[in-house]
Amino acid sequence: MGWAQRLIPRSVAAQLMSLVALSELIGIMLAAVTIIYLFDSPSITDTQKFLAGRVAELTQLVRSIKTPADADELLAAARRGGLDVRRVALGELVPRTTAETRSFSMRAFRQLAAEPGIELMEDLRHPAGSSSQVIVRLDEGHALMADVAVKGGLWSTLLRPVAGGAIILLISMLLLSVYAVRWVIAPLAEVARAATSFGRSPRTSKVLRRRGPREIAQVADALNDMRTRIAALLDDRTRMLAAISHDLRTPLTRLRLRSERVREDALRTAMLGDIAKMTRMINETLEYLREDARTEAASCIDLPSFLQTICSDFADTGHAVSYAGPARLPYVCRPRALSRAVTNVVENAVKHGSLVAVTLRRAEADHIEIAVADDGPGIPPALRDKVFKPFFKADSARQDSGGFGLGLSIAQDIVKRHGGSIALKPGEPSGLLVSMLLPPTPVLA
Repeated sequence: MGWAQRLIPRSVAAQLMSLVALSELIGIMLAAVTIIYLFDSPSITDTQKFLAGRVAELTQLVRSIKTPADADELLAAARRGGLDVRRVALGELVPRTTAETRSFSMRAFRQLAAEPGIELMEDLRHPAGSSSQVIVRLDEGHALMADVAVKGGLWSTLLRPVAGGAIILLISMLLLSVYAVRWVIAPLAEVARAATSFGRSPRTSKVLRRRGPREIAQVADALNDMRTRIAALLDDRTRMLAAISHDLRTPLTRLRLRSERVREDALRTAMLGDIAKMTRMINETLEYLREDARTEAASCIDLPSFLQTICSDFADTGHAVSYAGPARLPYVCRPRALSRAVTNVVENAVKHGSLVAVTLRRAEADHIEIAVADDGPGIPPALRDKVFKPFFKADSARQDSGGFGLGLSIAQDIVKRHGGSIALKPGEPSGLLVSMLLPPTPVLA
């Protein structure tokens, strides 16, 4: 197979041109064979089969007539009916030379030789007859000569073979071209599927096969190399997070212990506040960068009970958080990740409003909407897209309450990984409404 592989063009353009040229060549060959086989000069048509049957009938009738006059009258009636047939003496017949060609096909008339009592004299001809004569023996001294020329029009002699060949050529070219293009494009489709799969699961170890034209093989190599590099970056990030978690939490713990021994109350309170703020910042950053939310297994939950539990947790700490929606609604999701997203949004709402309402409903196209509304100051329209950026805080509209601008970023990332979207809308009559729109069947990334 090595020499065969070397004969295959390597580039996409060369392969496409070669396959199209090959399909045209095969189509022309099929059309030529079809024309030769089906459109013989002329082919085995119903007309010639009909003429062969009439010749056989006349042969039997002439043999059954006892007087030559009656036979001549019968043949005259046949000539008036359109069949040029005559009774000739065997002595008038001459051998047919090899150079002579018939203007019709003998297939239909050779079938006469298989009938009992019919002898087709294929090697003899009458000098006065045309090239389309057929001779059948009547008796020891006479034969029946019939002119079986079929007068065909332009359609039967030219247009029908050309039209048939063109149709066969076009159909064969179309089918072969479709197959050829799919054969070339199949490796590219595999590259696209691998890229999509890698975007959803960067940790996958499946290596893309290197096949197809040279350009597609180069793309496969680049994708495999990119996958290796990104996997290494993810491993480095995991190690970095582990180092941050260990190397920063330990000195913060020592600082908190030492601060608690400070005798001055005001200084001790300020130091402990700063340490708590640094601890929250580290926790939120690690929460934003952690990987387990992306690898959590999906499971089916009762979404109303799920949201009511979150609302109850906030209500137990003194916040006015209520739930409104259906009593039961099964949904497949990553429960811990979705709980983190909804909790972040509700936590952001209770920081800036006194009343928070969590609403669950079915939206258009069977999508599921989780809406969190508060009665706070709201966010200006110009800042609604920016608040999803990490560490961004819209201080001019919603004052800092101890967060670091990661809650909505984490929520947006989780909702998008469920195949949904999140948007900020103005509340009625005031405040902010955060709408999390989830698909009926989430495409988990």
